[in-house]
Formats: sequence, C-alpha cells, structure tokens
Amino acid sequence: MSDLLIISLRTVFMYALIVLILRVMGKREVGELSVIDVVIFVIMAEVVAFALDSPDKKLSHSIVPLLLLLGIQLLTSLLSLKSKKFRDLVDGDPTAIILNGIIQEEEMRKQRYNLDDLFQQLREKQIGSILEVTHAYLEPSGNLSVFTSNETPPVLALISDGVILSRHVKLIGKSEDWLVTGLKELGVNDVQQVFYCCYEQGELHFQLKQDFQ
Repeated sequence: MSDLLIISLRTVFMYALIVLILRVMGKREVGELSVIDVVIFVIMAEVVAFALDSPDKKLSHSIVPLLLLLGIQLLTSLLSLKSKKFRDLVDGDPTAIILNGIIQEEEMRKQRYNLDDLFQQLREKQIGSILEVTHAYLEPSGNLSVFTSNETPPVLALISDGVILSRHVKLIGKSEDWLVTGLKELGVNDVQQVFYCCYEQGELHFQLKQDFQ
C-alpha cells in the first residue's frame, strides 16, 4: 500500500476519532477552554500530526496517546466538578478590574493585564467611559464582563461547594464572620453543607448540597 493511500486513510480515521473524542469531552466554546483543555488539544494536534507524517509507524502509537489524553481530560473534569480548590488551581477565579469607576491597578498587575487590553475590550462592548462602569471582571477565559450603572450589579457567589470565597466576601464589603453568623441565623451551622450562597437585595440566599437537604 502506498504512503499516499495510507496517509489518506489515516486522515479519515483520525478525523472521525477526534470528532468522537471531542463529543465525549463535551461542548465548550473556545473562550471557555480551561488551561488543561488547551494543553490537551495542543498535544492531540501533535499526536495526529505524528500519525500523518509517519505512515511507516503503527497507528496504535497515536491512538493510545489520544485515548490517554481523553482519560486525563475526563478525570480532570471530574475533579473540577467535585473540588472547588482544584477548579481554582486549574481555571482561576474572576478578578475585579473596575469597581465603581475606579481601575484596580494592583489586580491588573497580578493578572498581567494592561490598560490597552482593558480599553480595547471596553470599546468592543460600546462602553465609552470608565465612569459608566460599576463592576468589570476579568474572567478566567480572558473575557471581560462589564456592568454599568444602568444594569443590575453582578451577584457573586460567597460560598461554592462548601468553600467560602473570601475575595468575593470582601468585594461586597463584608467579612467571613458576618457570613458564618448570618448562615447560623438561617439554621446552617456548617458552611461545608452549603452548595451555593450569595448576597442579593440585602439578604443571604443559599442552597444546601443534596446530601443535606
């Protein structure tokens, strides 16, 4: 069998295999890919390139790494679903870039996010002035979420999967002690039992994990 025919057959096979793997991985927009997703896709591209560039090599030498990468992705997705700490380690957390018209210079430096990037993303959202912005968050995906004075302010999760999000608590001008005390008044004595909690319209709203409902 000629190399050209082998490459053609492998191209069709690898195309079908990659489509199947991506379906198993689940639907994601490009801007929502995690760091692990990007790394896996880059390695997958290299593995596929190896299979097509080396028709003399066994196809199994490429299929096994692809299936292994699929297993790694599914495992990390499961860990992300179960552990807030793992999600933060892999994906990061939204960062407040603008609060009530004031640019948070220190946070921008931490994220290596400059003013040119900020102004470009504001222009793309038709925001003409920083003073119009009440809240702007740099998402883990790199997108900028912007809220103006005419819009409902964003609701931040104060607890996620039983973990208090200290940064979010500080952003609303409260303390962890205030949060714990408020939950106790509502009958929740253990923060780890809380699946989700937020502060909206002057009240705490929470949802317990299924095991504690």
